[in-house]
Amino acid sequence: MASAPITSPPPTARFQEKREALLAAAARLFNQQGVKGATLADIAASVGLVTTSVTYYYRKKEDLATACFLRAIEAHEAVVAEAARAPDVAARVAAFFRCHAEALAAIESGARPPLISFNDIRALPEPQQSEVFAAYTNFFRSVRALLKGPESAGWSREDLNARAHQVVSVAHWVRSWIQRFELDDYPRVAARVADILLRGLAGPGAVWSVPPADASALVAPEGPEEAFLRAATELVNEQGYRGASVDKISARLNVTKGSFYHHHETKDDLIAACFERSFTLLRGTLRAAESASGPGWQRACAAAAEVLRFQLSERGPLLRNTATSALPDQAHREQVRRTMQRLTERIGSVLVDGMMDGSVRPLDPAIAAQVVFAQINAASELQRWVPSARVDNVVSLYLRPGMLGLLCPPVS
Repeated sequence: MASAPITSPPPTARFQEKREALLAAAARLFNQQGVKGATLADIAASVGLVTTSVTYYYRKKEDLATACFLRAIEAHEAVVAEAARAPDVAARVAAFFRCHAEALAAIESGARPPLISFNDIRALPEPQQSEVFAAYTNFFRSVRALLKGPESAGWSREDLNARAHQVVSVAHWVRSWIQRFELDDYPRVAARVADILLRGLAGPGAVWSVPPADASALVAPEGPEEAFLRAATELVNEQGYRGASVDKISARLNVTKGSFYHHHETKDDLIAACFERSFTLLRGTLRAAESASGPGWQRACAAAAEVLRFQLSERGPLLRNTATSALPDQAHREQVRRTMQRLTERIGSVLVDGMMDGSVRPLDPAIAAQVVFAQINAASELQRWVPSARVDNVVSLYLRPGMLGLLCPPVS
């Protein structure tokens, strides 16, 4: 007869309490310094432990980060499960954002421990990265399931994935700006975000008309400097600030480190230039939209189309907002965030023009601008979820439901 397997004793209440405190402290520090930047010593000190005590719970920092990510995914899955009880697609999307805002309010008030953001998943090594991405993909699929119903009967898999990506991306971006509101105002903000996503921005009688791709639009200069900026932008988007090393940037361009330092004194200088490149491109597009003739609705759609096409072109992508989270210099981080906020407000001003001329329906322009910015920014990852997305179809596949509403029929 086979002997019974040897099992470890169940964790004690004290063990569970210490582990939860450790995960909360780690999530807070990973959000502030990035997975690459935070150390086990820093995390241990924040909960009154020595580093060797932390290894009793998690042997390596990467294991601790993995546990933080899986804990955050589990929390988001709980939000989806609650939203899934609603009877139709619109009600489920509204419930998803309401429950998400409630969770954020509980974290902000201290009623729930902090959760790690998903900015730095790619900073994990293997096999931890694959484990976390598998769990995150399951979460994405559960969000996609919220969009399935009679309302989406004619949607292709690409339509479902593109619109699910919009929902997920907007939800993640909400977390970065909702703290500007009072805690008891979170439910109202969530309702407005869901309404903008579901119903879009168009006013009565507004016509969907986006100009075809313009080869001269959003053209960045060619040359070695631009090649470095593109390679660095891609790597920071993929692996975070600290994951994008000088060695990796040089290897992607097949040049030596000496060539790198010929163009940039430090990596910080290069990343600062990457941000400025992205901001310059966005600023130029918004300036053109502000000065162009025609209804505000059409100008907003045309500007968004230009940026989305650039994101998926050989000249893209733009640097994602998630890159700010691990910038080592606090002053630089705040400067970048202020610039992003100003550019977002410029989106809002174009929408106000549309409300004044009647082409954009009455809505909260500040919140609508955040929704539009989130979707434009997240387009750099669209091909992960919709491999068929490309320059010539991103407007109909992704921008159209973003501006007309998630439930608009797809283009046949």
